[in-house]
Amino acid sequence: MQWTLAVPLKPLARAKSRLADTADDGVRPGLALAFAQDTVAAALVCTAVHDVVVVTDDPLAGRELAALGARIVPDAPAADPADGLNAALRHAAALARAARPYAPVATLNADLPALRPDELARVLDSAAGFRRAFLADAAGAGTTLLSAAPGQELRPAFGPGSRLAHRRSGAVELELDDVDSVRQDVDTGDDLRAALCLGVGPRTAAAAARLLIPGQ
Repeated sequence: MQWTLAVPLKPLARAKSRLADTADDGVRPGLALAFAQDTVAAALVCTAVHDVVVVTDDPLAGRELAALGARIVPDAPAADPADGLNAALRHAAALARAARPYAPVATLNADLPALRPDELARVLDSAAGFRRAFLADAAGAGTTLLSAAPGQELRPAFGPGSRLAHRRSGAVELELDDVDSVRQDVDTGDDLRAALCLGVGPRTAAAAARLLIPGQ
């Protein structure tokens, strides 16, 4: 079973504001792009992945991620701005289903710079056994991957406390060990240090090398 992955990415200028303690305004857009590039590059070589759809309105990110082999689609306007991310994911899932109606769909965070293709394959293979499933992030409150089997609505509920929200929506939480690279998203300086310890992709490594990160 091969999956279509939907990867949402906000405009780089507004990305990763919580990294302000580690990277200034001039550096964060480049870091956010590096995270996304390493995430998408790893996903594209995963044996369980057929294609990657990136939802973004950022022209630079669109060009760079398309060059890696991702399909770029514009964000969809949300009736409620607070629902922007979830609206974007519903939009991407609908496009994926239009192209491959009998394929499973999953969302994947764009800030998984340590992502390892074999660990992603393990997560997706496990998710294939359920109508809807999700993987909690390393912090334990959020979600890094949400999946839906063919014929099932994705029903994303990302935002603060998304782990509980997805569980309450009926999605099955995947209880897997040794998939740390799929759980380790990067929102803060501590997250970045944890990802660096796991081993990040080459673009993030180059971008992070320009930062002074205690404990790196």
